[in-house]
Amino acid sequence: MTCSRDSVLAVVLATCLAAPWGVAWAQPQAAKKASKHPPAPTAAKPESPSADVGQLPPDVLAALLRAKVPREALHVVVLDTALGSPARLSWSAHTQVNPASLMKLVTTTAALDLLSPAFVWRTPVYVDGVVRDGTLQGHVYLRGSGDPRLVVERLWLLLRRVQSLGIQRIQGDIVLDHSAFDLAPRDAGGFDGEPLRPYNAAPDALLLNFKSLLIQFVPDRAAQVARVHMEPPLAGVQLPASVPLSGEACTDYRASLKADWSDPSRIQFGGNFPAACGEKIWPVAYSAPTQFAARAVLGMWQHLGGQLMGTVRDGVVPAKLQPAFSVESAALSETIRDINKFSNNVMAQQLFLTLSQQQRGVGSLDASRDVVQSWWRDRVGGEAPVLDNGSGLSREERITAHSLGRLLQVAWASPGMSELMSSLPITGLDGTLKRSKAQAVAHLKTGSLRDVAGMAGYVDTASGKRWVLVAILNHPNAHAARPALDALVEWAAQTP
Repeated sequence: MTCSRDSVLAVVLATCLAAPWGVAWAQPQAAKKASKHPPAPTAAKPESPSADVGQLPPDVLAALLRAKVPREALHVVVLDTALGSPARLSWSAHTQVNPASLMKLVTTTAALDLLSPAFVWRTPVYVDGVVRDGTLQGHVYLRGSGDPRLVVERLWLLLRRVQSLGIQRIQGDIVLDHSAFDLAPRDAGGFDGEPLRPYNAAPDALLLNFKSLLIQFVPDRAAQVARVHMEPPLAGVQLPASVPLSGEACTDYRASLKADWSDPSRIQFGGNFPAACGEKIWPVAYSAPTQFAARAVLGMWQHLGGQLMGTVRDGVVPAKLQPAFSVESAALSETIRDINKFSNNVMAQQLFLTLSQQQRGVGSLDASRDVVQSWWRDRVGGEAPVLDNGSGLSREERITAHSLGRLLQVAWASPGMSELMSSLPITGLDGTLKRSKAQAVAHLKTGSLRDVAGMAGYVDTASGKRWVLVAILNHPNAHAARPALDALVEWAAQTP
């Protein structure tokens, strides 16, 4: 294992925890799942009696018409960056709608303000016992603090630090402490019936590698097989060393493999891998998420040559025990780049829970909702959003386009403006906007769920002016109407 290789794999996995990845896959399934997962109704809840300002541009109306989406399904506001300035365009902007991943703007802006851009998560490691001749006569404790990106290479480094204390054999147990978050059990498939999709990973105070696997397939044409490799190594989980190659075209290699995930201790492939696909990495949420951390820690410890006489189990660090060392995350300013650029859901939920954990000692969804709504009243004003988990991967979250525009005005005047701005995807260049067809220069967060599509952020004009733009579609054909969002971006960029 090398850190550089694992870093590449971690980035691949991070990008696959985004809602747009799930939505892209799920669109063909929408019709057959409609009865099981009906779209949440749009609540007609006016924020104020303010009337619409201006008219929707003709190119926007034409794009809506082509997509068979009524103009009433679009909610738009275009504002100057100065707080309190009148709207340049406001269309149905005071109705609460589902914003999908645009809600991450609320979570990340609040976090920059409440925690500071330099905030880091620390994962302390405790050693309880005496070390003699490379053997610890006692237990090792890992206490989670909500680190959103404790991925493979960082787990490797953490356990190497344990070995640097002279420990090669642990006579007792490795104990995992998840107590920094208070969370009810969650059905991994409860949101959309897709429990193996990484974007459905549940938050956890000790979240290791997003509770997900990266399975790598490398064709070996001479042997007529594809070599199979898994990260992280999971103790007690069997995986075929190879699968047969086929001469088929590379269309849907995942279907060709005929994977069987039903037994968490034995992953099987009943099909083959098309040689034409070249090397591929398949991110998969582990089918037994409550077992993932224990299997990953033991698997990595054994991979490093360590021995464990006891077990890896959940527990709580003894009250008076002091840490042997701590490992630090990247700073919040870097973490929110992953959250916003790639719309990473579980990382956003980790951050959301951290807001209450830092204020109250233990993070919970209810407490974080209270923290963010209190912050909103103090810093933003107006009607607070309806929050669920802070990531937008929800059918319950609601906000108005006007409120989101006001948030972006407040963020523009805040000390964390540059960090938030640099975290947003850039049209045509990176993140979820890499394939955007808009020609304008803009930094925009995207939002995607079934029946929801949106953009929110800042658009530059040729004259050097910058507009705040929020545009949200709530309609069964929302994704077909994405050209209307691009047209709005272009219009804003041409507006003096």
